[in-house]
Amino acid sequence: MEAEVEIEEAEGDLERNCGKETIESGNGSTSEVSSREEQFDINSWLPITASRKAKWWYSAFHNVTAILGAGILGLPFAMSQLGWIPGIAMIVISWVITFYSFWQLIELHEAVPGKRFDRYHELGQHCFGQNLGYWIIMPQQMTVQVATSIVYTVTGGKSLKKFFDLLVPSMSNVRQTYYILFFTCVQFFISQTPNFNSLKSVSLLAAIMSFGYSMIAFVASTIRGIEHHREVVHGVRSHTTAGKIFDSLNGVGTVAFAFAGHSVALEIQATIPSTPNNTSKKPMWKGVVVAYIIVAFCYCSVAISGFWAYGDAVEDDVLISLEKPPWLIALANLMVFVHVIGSYQVFSMPIFDIIESCLVQKMHFTPGRPLRIVARSTYVATAGFIAMCIPFFGGLLGFFGGLVFSSTSYYMPCIMWLVTQKPQRWSFHWTASWVSLYLDYNL
Repeated sequence: MEAEVEIEEAEGDLERNCGKETIESGNGSTSEVSSREEQFDINSWLPITASRKAKWWYSAFHNVTAILGAGILGLPFAMSQLGWIPGIAMIVISWVITFYSFWQLIELHEAVPGKRFDRYHELGQHCFGQNLGYWIIMPQQMTVQVATSIVYTVTGGKSLKKFFDLLVPSMSNVRQTYYILFFTCVQFFISQTPNFNSLKSVSLLAAIMSFGYSMIAFVASTIRGIEHHREVVHGVRSHTTAGKIFDSLNGVGTVAFAFAGHSVALEIQATIPSTPNNTSKKPMWKGVVVAYIIVAFCYCSVAISGFWAYGDAVEDDVLISLEKPPWLIALANLMVFVHVIGSYQVFSMPIFDIIESCLVQKMHFTPGRPLRIVARSTYVATAGFIAMCIPFFGGLLGFFGGLVFSSTSYYMPCIMWLVTQKPQRWSFHWTASWVSLYLDYNL
């Protein structure tokens, strides 16, 4: 009911404001004031900017939901591809670099006094120009969001199938495709939440679930490692040169995917209120610090315990390697299913914003609930169809992680910081940005 009231009020305000007469300048052209009013009216309806009432802890669990995703289940597998020292080093370096680049994005959100860059591509346009910035950032961000939707649709279906296979063995002959279809149907309904802030309960539940299945994987792997430690081989999976190269690239991509929350950072910060005396930077940063502490604990515990327990025989989803007790493994898979429902929404909301903005501003559709239902349902159906056609969880992580996740989380924040802030040569931020870029390039 609360969500319905919010959307009805927003739509009412939009219709009233759009009906106002435009202010004409002396030469008959529409004035800048009118243009700003129209932009404000549209922003009052679009899902990213419709509500700016978030608290700092909203930032914490939104970022936990976005970062601490199903990618954590692939970290033990990445360790088996990279080995002990390179694997741990990659996780630590990625954590440090992305923590710093997150701070850069938070600072750049309000780098211009009186203006907020609410979307990743808006910051890109500020840094590189309207056209160039748009085409540098938009394709990358869209690929990240769409890829995440597809991967999480596959993960949701796969986890739900595992849940029923463990508790109801007679259902083991049900194909994974049907579970993916069920996950997609759930998303049809949840996708109708009007704005980012309306997702707070869904996102909080998803964050709790992600921490829950991470701890189950950690505890179960530790117990298994204590019982069968001597039976495990801790070398790399491949023994040929070509195999080692391929596995190394895939492992690096998996780790990159695990730290891929930056593509929604500015959109999350856009939901936090800001005034000249109290900007959104402080509450957003506070939430990110809490989120990254949780991420560090969960990632290290799951990656190390999973590889220690199963060695190079660990599956690309560590929950598949867990064998007993069945009810605990089933519970973990159910938690994964619930988590990716919420995480799917966090990553999809910027896409909904882009689609609806384009339909209203470029194609002149009337903003309202019918447009929202059709646009979002079409996107969810498309992502679900692709997921049913290519249900390869581990392969998708490495491919998409290496393709674009590393850019939006590692490269672009540092580049945009150097372009806009122009730090003094050899200063801390100049050095940190260039060191990050150098490490990113070599990784």
